[in-house]
Amino acid sequence: MSTAWTNRVLLLVGLVLAGIYLFPLYWMYVTSLKTNSSIFAVPPEFLPGAPQWQNYALIWEVANLPRFLWNSLVIATGVTAITAITGVGAAYVLARYRNAWVDVSLFLVLMLQVLPPSLMVTPIFVGFSWVGLLDYPRFAAVLAISAKTMPFFVILCRAAFMTVPRELEEAALVDGNSRAGAFFMIVLPLARNGILVAALLIFMQGFGEFVYSASLIADNRLHPASIGMTNFLQPNVVNWNAIMAYAATYVTPLIAIFVILQRQIVTGLTAGALK
Repeated sequence: MSTAWTNRVLLLVGLVLAGIYLFPLYWMYVTSLKTNSSIFAVPPEFLPGAPQWQNYALIWEVANLPRFLWNSLVIATGVTAITAITGVGAAYVLARYRNAWVDVSLFLVLMLQVLPPSLMVTPIFVGFSWVGLLDYPRFAAVLAISAKTMPFFVILCRAAFMTVPRELEEAALVDGNSRAGAFFMIVLPLARNGILVAALLIFMQGFGEFVYSASLIADNRLHPASIGMTNFLQPNVVNWNAIMAYAATYVTPLIAIFVILQRQIVTGLTAGALK
């Protein structure tokens, strides 16, 4: 098979896989514009006959979506700030100083990443209750989510730091810079793209987090948008069109950010891959 035919086949396979991957998003948008009866039509309607745009007005006004989105934004910003400030130093150490203890620390960081939130939420809840952090539920949720996202951030930033040659730091030290000065003036600016991408991914995780917020925040006024969606789940009735309209409004800004910054995200994720 010629190279041209191989490329065409690979392109076709890629398009098919992309279609399978993106179909749930398409179905979410389509369902958000349907009536309750047309949602369960047989055969299914792949295009809404009469788009119900009022579904979006309903969730914006009745469900108080702006408040939930604001709460999600506050939590995600707090998680990103705490994770970035504390994780950058840990990532730099793991990238620059290699010995048995550092390798053990890196292994523990990787193990922390695989722990599910449902396993960690109970001891965190008990510990926060004992020290009184549950009196500040939003701050408690930010700390808990930061602990969960920290390993992922450290691994990505470590790869970014490993792309910065040691020789640049050594030259800065010879010129009279301190270790901290070399870090802030040389290493950090050169690794900023990888750090910014990691911070963006952490922001996304914080924006969509559910388990810790549901467990640590009891006040409905402080709930993020991920929990606000459950208001449409009632014992006998589930408003699927309203849920899908809510979800579409919730995730569209995140999808737009990924589409706009896809090149930077891929570059940041692959930083250090060939190191």
